[in-house]
Amino acid sequence: MTGKNTSLMTRRGVLRAFAATTIIAAPTYANAAGFLRGGGDIRRLRMYNGRTGENLDTIYWIEGKYIKDAIKEINYFMRDWRQDQTKSMDIRNFDIMTAAHNLMDVTEPYMLLSGYRSPKTNAMLRSRSRGVAKNSLHMKGQAADLRLKSRSVNQIFKAGMSCGGGGVGKYSSSNFVHMDCGQVRSWGR
Repeated sequence: MTGKNTSLMTRRGVLRAFAATTIIAAPTYANAAGFLRGGGDIRRLRMYNGRTGENLDTIYWIEGKYIKDAIKEINYFMRDWRQDQTKSMDIRNFDIMTAAHNLMDVTEPYMLLSGYRSPKTNAMLRSRSRGVAKNSLHMKGQAADLRLKSRSVNQIFKAGMSCGGGGVGKYSSSNFVHMDCGQVRSWGR
């Protein structure tokens, strides 16, 4: 009698198993400059999208190497859901978001309000709000608007600013923080 093994281990499964067993022991670069502070040997991004109902929990970087399949997964997750268009997001922004998340010492996933925006979506949002930039970094795949239930806008803003990796905007009345990998700058109330 011959039996078939129906459980196959994929590369992603092996990486996740490896990460699960080593994540607790992974050292962090507490003295690293800029947005690498808090990055660690393993970088994990956790997000929820209220518009699509999708969840993301992926390790995208291990010991100096980005994981191609995980980056594709994040790019799809951060797509323009209105137009169902994806863009290769700038991985520097993933690092900033992850470092800020680690600095806040939370396990709660970010709520993603906006990642990539097509020019059409950006124009529509701009027609409705003065707060949307004409040449938004969202259209270049270099920005994300984020929220956490367990942290205030001010706490998220301060964590993003302490990374020193790009722009951080505080939108207290709308309860979210903008993080991008453009020039280091800040704004908002």
